[in-house]
This record gives sequence, C-alpha cells and structure tokens, in this order.
Amino acid sequence: MANYKIGVLNGDGIGQEITKATVEVVKAATKLVGSTQFEFIQLPMGWEAIEKYGEPMPQIVKDTLAETHGWILGPHDSSSYPKEHKLKRNPSGELRHYFDLYANVRPAKTITGINGVVKEADLVIFRENTEGYYPDRNMFVGEGEWKITPDVVISAGVFTRKAIERIAHSAFQMAEKRRKKVTIVHKANVIKLGSGLFLDVCREVAQNYPDVKIDDYHIDAMTAHLVRRAKDFDVIVTENMFGDILSDLAGELVGSLGLAPSINNNENMAMAQAAHGSAPDIAGKNIANPMGIMLSTVMLLDWLSSRHEEPRLSEISHMVESGILNVINDGIKTKDLGGSASTTEFTEAIIERIQLKDRFER
Repeated sequence: MANYKIGVLNGDGIGQEITKATVEVVKAATKLVGSTQFEFIQLPMGWEAIEKYGEPMPQIVKDTLAETHGWILGPHDSSSYPKEHKLKRNPSGELRHYFDLYANVRPAKTITGINGVVKEADLVIFRENTEGYYPDRNMFVGEGEWKITPDVVISAGVFTRKAIERIAHSAFQMAEKRRKKVTIVHKANVIKLGSGLFLDVCREVAQNYPDVKIDDYHIDAMTAHLVRRAKDFDVIVTENMFGDILSDLAGELVGSLGLAPSINNNENMAMAQAAHGSAPDIAGKNIANPMGIMLSTVMLLDWLSSRHEEPRLSEISHMVESGILNVINDGIKTKDLGGSASTTEFTEAIIERIQLKDRFER
C-alpha cells in the first residue's frame, strides 16, 4: 500500500471549515480506491501558530512540511496580525520563498451550473512565483523596497534567466498535454529590460517545443482580450504581479474568485492553495464555500500522481472533482452561488455522490 504524508494547515477565518471539508471528501474517495493511504498531518499556521509559537509560520512547521509529500494551505488573515508580523512575509509568501515554489498554476474553467461572465473558458495561468515586482520574494536578503525620503519610495523588480526559463518550461510542458498553445504576457514595450528579458527568454524556450504555437500580449491589452474572448486561450505564462492580477480576473470571469484553485510547486514538492482569502466576516457560520480549496487539492493529487507515477492518486482526484461538479450540476450550492446549502451540507452531498458512484459501479 502506498502511503503519502499530507500537511494540513487550516489557517485563519474560514480555513478551519473548508480544509476540514476537503480532508473529509479526500478520505471518502480514498476508501473506495484502496492500495493508497494518506496520513494527514495537522500543523498550525497564522493566528494558531502565533498563539502557540509566537510566529505565523514557525520554523518547526516548515521543517515538518519538508518531510511531507505535499500540503494543503488554508487562507490567512495576515492583515490582522500584530504589527511585528506584518513587517514579514505572510505565511503563503514565506512558504513559496522558503521552498522555492516557483510555479503558481491557476486554472480557470467554465463549470456547468455556475453562472460565469464568460462561457466556454478553459485556460491555465502559469505565474512565476519567486521574483518580479513582489518585494517580499525577489531578494535573497532584504525587502526589495527603499524609502529614500518620507515622500519617495523605490520598489525593485527582479527578472532572471533562471526563473524565467523554468516557469516557461512548465507552461510549455502543460501546453503539450492540452491544446498546444502558449500566450506570453508582458510589458516589454515600456519595461524594456526586465519585461523584455521575460519575453525574450520565453521565446527562446519555445524553440524546444515546436508543436506548441505561441503568441504574446501586453498586460493591459491582455485583460481586455481575456474578458472578450477567454475561450481562445489555452496556457498563459507571465511574471509574478501580472499573473496575480490575470488569475484573479480569470477566476471572476468563470464564476467567482471564491472557486478559483491553484497549486504552488517546484520539481519536488507542491502546495494546494485556493486563490481566495480568509473571509473572517463569515468564519464559524458554516456557510463558506469549500470549492476553491477542494479543487486545489484535486490539482495537488494530480501533481502527486505524476510526480510519483501513481495512477491511483489521479483516480482519487478524479472522484473528488467529479463529486464536486455533479453536486453543483444537481443544484446543490452554497449561499455565495445562490444556493442554500451550508458548508457541511455541501460537503456531505459530495461524499454521497462519491459513494453513489461506488455503489453504481459495484
């Protein structure tokens, strides 16, 4: 029997509810597959970790995560942390930086039963995760920002061939498995050196994938194209800040940012993380929608399946995803989607669909 250690960091706000729901549906699917077992390791993060260790992302947690096969990261409410912690990287940024999780992979796909702004979208955004214009990640030491006078601030954007090459390869490898098209998003017409390097290196990497078509757009034009013709795009690759903006837009276009999944990964480890925040205003009310973190975990299971060449993991991920989509198609939805199901009821409905599939097949 294959055994996998999965870290579970509930986080803040609705994190306790949605990560618990996610673990429950994965366990339900795992029981039906057999020959695979997960050890879910509960670890503190955010306020829970501050109260226990004095840090929102303590070293002991990172050391434990290093011994897992991957982990599920709930949302954090870093804006509410004590002042001394606001000066540091937030928990998700710290994990991305510490483990060099350079690829943030964010799909956006039309879902039957969800009333999105656009129709027929099926795209994946590859966001470079370690440098660019995000100062908490682009320096070996230091923040990457300088306050010259009370009225003057300089923020540095960092672009390196190494980082661009590896995110580009990840994007093109995904495109080979999909519709064989990559769109490079940049601002090389104005940021000639930094964004220009990103564009040039992506084009160089493209030569290794002759079956994949490429095009490119400036970030401002790309936002308009995404709204007008999202269905035309397959794989999009871009730098950190542009990727953050585009993926949030894409998530809203297909239904809601609250549904948007993602994983952060390198070659050897991956972290499932929904794109949404901790929603402290609805925490503890049993009305949060767990779809984002559930679909992120589906992505994690697929990544683990590929990484460890274990098809049973892909089977589990497929069962979870199918359960979610079937429940939505049945009209069972949480309040944010116009339904009346609680978090618990939504989760139980997914588990019932998973078990129903098993009864039907047997």
